Amino acid sequence: MDYISSRNLRFVLHEVLDLGQLRQLERFQDFDEEAIDFSLDAAKQLADQYLYPIYREMDRNKAYYQDGQVHVLPGVGEGMRAMGEAGWLSANWDFEHNGQQMPLTVHNAGGLIFQAANGNLAAYGFLTTGAANLIRAFGSDDLKATYLEPMAQGRWQGTMALTEPQAGSSLSDITSTYEETEEGHYLIRGQKIYISGGDHTGVENVVHLLLARKKDGPKGVKGVSLFVVPKYLPEAEGQQDNHVTTAGIYGKMGQRGYVAAHLMYGEQGPTRGYLVGEEFSGLRHMFLMMNEARIGTGMMAAGSASAAYYASLKYARERPQGRHPDNKDINAPQVTIIEHADVRRMLLFQKAVVEGSIHLLLQCSLYEDRYRSSGDERAHLLLELLTPVAKSFPAEYGNEAVSTGMQVLGGAGYTDDFPLEQIFRDIRVNSIYEGTTTIHGLDLLGRKVLMQNGLAVRYLNEEFLATVTEATTQPAVAPLATALSSSLQGLQAVMERLLGLARREDARVFLADATVFLDYFGLHVLAWCWLRQATVASRALDTGATVGKPALGDDERAFYRSKLQTARYYFTYVFTRTAGLQRTLLAEERITLDTEPALLV
Repeated sequence: MDYISSRNLRFVLHEVLDLGQLRQLERFQDFDEEAIDFSLDAAKQLADQYLYPIYREMDRNKAYYQDGQVHVLPGVGEGMRAMGEAGWLSANWDFEHNGQQMPLTVHNAGGLIFQAANGNLAAYGFLTTGAANLIRAFGSDDLKATYLEPMAQGRWQGTMALTEPQAGSSLSDITSTYEETEEGHYLIRGQKIYISGGDHTGVENVVHLLLARKKDGPKGVKGVSLFVVPKYLPEAEGQQDNHVTTAGIYGKMGQRGYVAAHLMYGEQGPTRGYLVGEEFSGLRHMFLMMNEARIGTGMMAAGSASAAYYASLKYARERPQGRHPDNKDINAPQVTIIEHADVRRMLLFQKAVVEGSIHLLLQCSLYEDRYRSSGDERAHLLLELLTPVAKSFPAEYGNEAVSTGMQVLGGAGYTDDFPLEQIFRDIRVNSIYEGTTTIHGLDLLGRKVLMQNGLAVRYLNEEFLATVTEATTQPAVAPLATALSSSLQGLQAVMERLLGLARREDARVFLADATVFLDYFGLHVLAWCWLRQATVASRALDTGATVGKPALGDDERAFYRSKLQTARYYFTYVFTRTAGLQRTLLAEERITLDTEPALLV
């Protein structure tokens, strides 16, 4: 079942990121190369058995709301419990919480396998992990004792309950309220919308990590606290209804098996909540889950794009059509469409997006491992800077990649005989999940670039230049290094202009083209990723041809040559988009600012 390349995951983990470095940290000493590869094989086997087989069935027999219940396929619960029983929902937790202390980098590599097999089912599981992580990080001992185990086992669903009808992404405007009781818990009242995994029959309970404002408390984010709000209260004598009411679920363009619920709290009886962490620190605590979810959204998009690529590749290798343009013999046999250069162009675009995104996501995961385990502040700043890109690039370019895959299949891609049409519908939401692309452009330019007077940007530039320097020693990739080096000068000019606007003008001017900057910046980040991969591949090919070294087999040579060719494609066909974006960002016209709303007729 081809939906992701395990060989590529191993290449990124062992050869590009050199994950062996993590074994120097006591926490990860058990994860040598053999243990990592075993974990990836186990993830693939589980995905083949429980996730992949019901991906399309979850779309055809979608979740539905009836008689106050949200019904999902039995396979959803089975898959959740299978991931839990295999330890994947808690793999990177501490031993004291029955985790494996697996590096997040390895955990997310396994997560990419699950997302590519069935992102809708995988999302239920890893959303639960994210919610449980908040309890682990900030919850009381009682909350940990009550909630972590059933969530880790996949028996209880976890959610992130933020969005409200009037607030959207503006969390300072939420109106759900709480008030304290003499019994030590809180009463929650309000409603939440678009809550992924918010209610379904595949689990025994649903645990909402919910933001609410203190009744008559401070306005803005200062009055917001974080609560555990279960659907059923896990009382000693049996579960008790906590009056979390499902008003219905949303009919979605895609991800039809992954529930998005409209929930009401305290409408049909008292709804209890249990404070997580410090009062009035809700948004600060929630950012732990939000940042995890942003990387997770990038993984979901990359997984979908990967599944689409391998479906497109399979079709292109099997579908005969036409002859080469220089062959006019009508009696000659047709060639498979992969023989046509333009089909290979489309496949290369898909491959460049998928494998570049996977590298970036695992690079961010490695920064997280280094920061969480050793307090590496450089790694933390790089992670903060790259998170908007890691979320938005796989989502935006993954959407384009799946669309391109549909084009490979032609008319067949638009039918439900093949998975591309479902993947195209499913992936579209990832540029909206966890903040639209616009929000991440504002985050990157308005916050992350400015962090500690630009220190994160300086660190990333050092990483860029180190890769360029190393690449220039490899003749096969030196031209790519030159291209990136030259474009970095343009990136510097763009940033200087934008930062000048920040000093001279109000924020509306500085941030007007933040989304354009995010695209421009992200293309440079992915160029860095591809240059690193190409350098490693070039070195491997050279080493394999060296006297006294074991010769590479045909499959390995083809793998490394494929890396080089895809890197060349990225720099020639995709990275060149930066030229147009740079012209836009340096232009003096203020077209969007100067366009009055009344002109949009």
